[in-house]
Amino acid sequence: MIAIFHNYGGLLLQGFGQTLLCSIIALLFSLIIGSMFAIFEVTPVKSLRVIARVYIEVFRNIPLLVITMFFYVVIPMFVTKISGFAAGTVGLTIYTSAFIAETVRSGIQSVDPGQMEGARANGLSWWQAMRHIVLPQAFRYVIPPLGNQFINLVKNSSVLAFVAGFDLMYQGNVIASDSLNTMTTYVVIGILYLIITLPLSYWMRYLEKKLA
Repeated sequence: MIAIFHNYGGLLLQGFGQTLLCSIIALLFSLIIGSMFAIFEVTPVKSLRVIARVYIEVFRNIPLLVITMFFYVVIPMFVTKISGFAAGTVGLTIYTSAFIAETVRSGIQSVDPGQMEGARANGLSWWQAMRHIVLPQAFRYVIPPLGNQFINLVKNSSVLAFVAGFDLMYQGNVIASDSLNTMTTYVVIGILYLIITLPLSYWMRYLEKKLA
């Protein structure tokens, strides 16, 4: 194991950095997009509800690899060429946002309807009440499932390996092929994934207890 770190430290470090960067970008944007579509799902505007439902049902039921390959192979045919890292990050963002939307929607619907009614009675618009009253409470309810989604996002970032995204899994395949030490290589890759996911898991548990 030490030999793997010694001989291929540069590749491992690059893969770790790419995985971490992809995860941070996808986490941030999937949370924003997912929350937006969650609000659309419960809005009084029917057209927005339909758009949200179509978006969620489509991207939640298509494999992540298919979405990623669409951006990596199909988009360059008609628009512009994008890197494997960009294709993987966009695909991961869209895929995860569909699941986050459903998670946040369930949190919104868990909030007592009287909260919205009270806010409206005090002169707030529907959007103001949603932003200032309902959403803060909803996020407190959905911290555990959101934490699971974030951890799954990090693990799903391995999709970059299929589009030359130079992530941990991609570099692991390169190292295993070069060193012929498959078992040790993937043990090291697993440890590096844990370095990302375990702190995230503990932080979400801390946040859950703090906001309980």
